Amino acid sequence: MTDHQPLAERMRPATLDEVVGQQHLIGPDGVLRRALASGMLPSMILWGPPGVGKTTLARLIAQDLKRPFFTLSAISSGVKEVREVIEQAGGSGLFARSAVLFIDEIHRFSKAQQDSLLGAVEKGTITLIGATTENPSFEVIGALLSRCQVYTLEPLHEEELRGLLERAMEHDAELRSMSITLQETDALMRASGGDARRLLNTFELCVKAAGPGPVVITDALVHQVVHSTAARYDKQGEQHYDIVSAFIKSMRGSDPNAAVYWLARMVEGGEDPLFIARRMVILASEDIGNANPNALLMATTTMQALQLIGWPEGRILLSQCAVYLACSPKSNASYVAIGEAQAKVRATGDLPVPLHLRNAPTKLMKELGYGKAYKYSHEGAGNFIEQEFLPEALSGTRFYEPGANPREQEHASLLKKLWKDRYGY
Repeated sequence: MTDHQPLAERMRPATLDEVVGQQHLIGPDGVLRRALASGMLPSMILWGPPGVGKTTLARLIAQDLKRPFFTLSAISSGVKEVREVIEQAGGSGLFARSAVLFIDEIHRFSKAQQDSLLGAVEKGTITLIGATTENPSFEVIGALLSRCQVYTLEPLHEEELRGLLERAMEHDAELRSMSITLQETDALMRASGGDARRLLNTFELCVKAAGPGPVVITDALVHQVVHSTAARYDKQGEQHYDIVSAFIKSMRGSDPNAAVYWLARMVEGGEDPLFIARRMVILASEDIGNANPNALLMATTTMQALQLIGWPEGRILLSQCAVYLACSPKSNASYVAIGEAQAKVRATGDLPVPLHLRNAPTKLMKELGYGKAYKYSHEGAGNFIEQEFLPEALSGTRFYEPGANPREQEHASLLKKLWKDRYGY
């Protein structure tokens, strides 16, 4: 076999009809297929995992519309290169104003680099196609995102990946001349992770490793060639947010087994331990709160201890805390209370502070009655004196709803005893 061009490159589709998968975009009724038929192509962001055809799709779109095609990589290009390409695209020529500019890994562009695209996209000097493996909501500036359509590309299914292998053996000149049997493909599928490029290149490595003569692809051969497939975890990307979300929801859902699994995924992926600890501090207040006030103490202490202990022993602290939080009684009463209070503030505006609650540092303020009728709570029986603490327009409004757990039901009993029917406890 020749070494100059990998199998994935040799098998790159030459037309849209050869593209595997993404039928929701380029199938007969796909949104991109309809846009191409009309000749009206919007600027767009192609968002999806590696190896699902983002670059190929961009090239084929420009080819289908017979438009000039410019490409930049966000890794090696800066504002200067962007402006040079825009100047070229905006020059004279029949299709100049409808040139396609493809930017790979657009999520790596800084705000200034993304800003440099706005004018050209707005005026139609270029049709931008950006490719990203990261959630555009987090990585693409709002001004640029509002000028683009976002199309999500999906990982390839197993049957589509198998079809790629069969097509490669049938159509690739080098493979066609060999005797290759796909006896087992499970390990190949796992190693690919839905990435067509990785699948084809791994397959080619296995064919080479099998040596001369008939080639039989087995799981054992794949394991021998690949050794191991690392779990995909991008600390800055969508996978990062998905796994953190699963971790939080597992603790909120009182499943310590799932919580420890997702914690392990983050640990193995090289996540910042302090980031994990901070998320647990937030959860301790948001999802456990006063149902178990010790949870916040536990999470905070874990974060502090982590800074003292360091790594790798720190993973044990994180595991202990995650299990404790998952097994704690849950309440989001404080979280709901502040949310409802903020909503009321936004709806009612700056209601005046009752006079008796106002500070009175000057003589004039005292003469105006600031603080005059305030009753010092500690002078009352049980350190309580009934008085109004809310603005008059909100008198009797209840924001805090004690949760259905023993500790917060004690709060409910106390509040009912103190306030009687004022708040309806």
